[in-house]
Amino acid sequence: MHKTENNHAWWLVLPVFLLVAFSAIVPLMTVVNYSIQDIFDQNTAYFVGTEWYKEILNDPRLHDSLLRQFIYSGCVLLIEIPLGIAVALTMPARGMKASLVLIVLAVPLLIPWNVVGTIWQIFGRADIGLLGWFLNNLGVDYNYASNPVDAWVTVLVMDVWHWTSLVALLCYSGLRAIPDVYYQAAKIDRASNWAVFRYIQLPKLKSVLLLGVLLRFMDSFMIYTEPFVLTGGGPGNSTTFLSQALTKMAVGQFDLGPAAAFSIIYFLIILLVCWVFYTAMTSMDNRS
Repeated sequence: MHKTENNHAWWLVLPVFLLVAFSAIVPLMTVVNYSIQDIFDQNTAYFVGTEWYKEILNDPRLHDSLLRQFIYSGCVLLIEIPLGIAVALTMPARGMKASLVLIVLAVPLLIPWNVVGTIWQIFGRADIGLLGWFLNNLGVDYNYASNPVDAWVTVLVMDVWHWTSLVALLCYSGLRAIPDVYYQAAKIDRASNWAVFRYIQLPKLKSVLLLGVLLRFMDSFMIYTEPFVLTGGGPGNSTTFLSQALTKMAVGQFDLGPAAAFSIIYFLIILLVCWVFYTAMTSMDNRS
């Protein structure tokens, strides 16, 4: 007997769809429209097709900032994902200590991005900052304002300090969701701590890690406020990432057409890399 389906529930999705269309799709289409026009003023614009896309794809500023961005995001993932897992494994499972640790871990996540940049701007100064004073007294010539390597490392450490808690909290929730029977079976088999992690905890964390990797990649790939406040993109262009290069083009130079094309390319790069991450991690999960 054929069972009829009631599709009236889809009408409940309509308000959400309209909201997404208004807040995301319409502005995106506006940017697409700007990317294919040469805009002189409010009433004067000429269709240029893909001209701005060709110009941006051949622009050395895009190549340099894109390479810098990939290196930065790769370092963020290589540090924060293992560190977040390690922190989650050492956290108490329950009780007052667990609640206290969760509160402490949540504190960095509650600080606004511009405040994080300001904190590290003061913290790293050689004259009044604790970090700068400490490193210089150890004999390390540290100055993020003039040394490109120091500036880049400071931005990276700042991001690790700010966002590792997110990965740790995600992994902690995944670990707490593992039934106790798995640990009881491992204890009966006298499995080592490494065996428990390798064959019980890590497989159960794959979905959580997928979420953590995607969130941290997207956020690190779109980083703007923290390095802007800390270094302003300098010294030189050492901490000028894609978002800052785009802002300089759109706001500083007011090149709306090239900036719109830059935005679309930027969006497609994030979409493509996230799809690669998702496909690779889900295929690994299916094979296991």
